[in-house]
Amino acid sequence: MVDHQTRRSPAPGERKRDPERTKARIVEAAIAEFGAKGYAATRISDIADRAGVNKQLISYYFGGKEGLYNEIARAWHQRGGEMMDPDQPLADVVASFVMTTAEQRAQGKLMVWANLADGTPESGDAEFMRGQVARLAERQAAGELPPDIDPAFLMLVLMAAASAPLVLPQVARQITGEDPESPEFARRYADQLARVVRHLSGGGAHG
Repeated sequence: MVDHQTRRSPAPGERKRDPERTKARIVEAAIAEFGAKGYAATRISDIADRAGVNKQLISYYFGGKEGLYNEIARAWHQRGGEMMDPDQPLADVVASFVMTTAEQRAQGKLMVWANLADGTPESGDAEFMRGQVARLAERQAAGELPPDIDPAFLMLVLMAAASAPLVLPQVARQITGEDPESPEFARRYADQLARVVRHLSGGGAHG
């Protein structure tokens, strides 16, 4: 997984600007570095160079590499929890995950690395995932999903499906003949996956 994003040099005097902007720049750089190399292979100095800051600021603001990774994971969990809004049809939720993964590829690659490489902190992932399974179970109890489907396994299926263009780009290209990294592909794939979920929910392929 190679990331060709150029490293950023700070403008004169930029180091002295507000801490929140500096922290945001560090987080953005960390997502790019972790996404390109995985947690274990990423060095604090790489993140600092990309962000254009002194690497000591990463320890100061986040307590080091693991603390920075945990901060990214917490933000991802918060965003994911918001997207799983129980007031939204499940088909729309799944489509949103497809589009978010397509638009935030570095974050998606970070998740892939977390599952493929050893030594990545779990950062509350298990607790978050169990919470999302519980939300699916609530949808099932409300009649949105068939009663004979295990919500935990359905969660796994939907996550794999939503991230398929990112995880299996060559396969996606071979199957469809389209560029899986293009915005057009993401929109078409999100729409088709939403239709599949609507059928599962008994809502047909309307929309």
